Amino acid sequence: MENQFTLPTETVELPSKGLLYPPESPLAEGKIEIKYMTAKEEDILTNNSYIKDGTVIDKLLKSLIVTNINYNDLLVGDKNAIMVAARVLGYGKDYEFEYNGESQTVDLTTLKDKELDNSSVTNGENSFDFTFPKSGVSVTFKLLTHGDEQKIEKELRGLKKINKRASPELTTRLKYILTSINGDTESKTIRNFIDNGLLAVDARAFRKNYTKVSPDVDMKFDFVDSRGEDKEASLPIGINFFWPDADL
Repeated sequence: MENQFTLPTETVELPSKGLLYPPESPLAEGKIEIKYMTAKEEDILTNNSYIKDGTVIDKLLKSLIVTNINYNDLLVGDKNAIMVAARVLGYGKDYEFEYNGESQTVDLTTLKDKELDNSSVTNGENSFDFTFPKSGVSVTFKLLTHGDEQKIEKELRGLKKINKRASPELTTRLKYILTSINGDTESKTIRNFIDNGLLAVDARAFRKNYTKVSPDVDMKFDFVDSRGEDKEASLPIGINFFWPDADL
């Protein structure tokens, strides 16, 4: 008789609280169950094909998630929370890395979630309103999911083949974020506005608002620079985040 192994699991609270997912989605519960890492997941982390094509972290998280979800539906901020929890369960809370030529150690359990403000959303709807301060144009927008990020990367790769010097990442991302312009939901209208009518001052104001309303994990850490001044930076995330002993 084949041996059966029951792996321990943990519940991860999502920064979004599940409020932006449809009621029928398991993600609407605002939490997700993941299992502890095993040797199988370390095989994923050392898979050269996954590392080269940039999918290694997603392959790992898909292997760890126990809850039956569509991975593409995950909001980027919620995916970040799962990633941090998986790292803590797999290799402990202390993350050691080099930054500015100095060795740094961050206790990952001290990272705080930037939770969603309940008053800014309608349950089950990933939709927000914004008015550009300079032009007065009213828009609706959504927060990006993993699936959206995949589409953006694919479009950017296609654009790079056409023009190797141009990398319109900012405007391309906006074309997936904005969902209407003055009530017009046509993709052609949205893309034309972003390419030809969006003022830089309005784009900057929008980016600040997008960051403000986005649930996520605050990845900032404090350090002292070479002049002895206190500074703040974002955690570097790469393959070594999950496998601290890897020399990759």
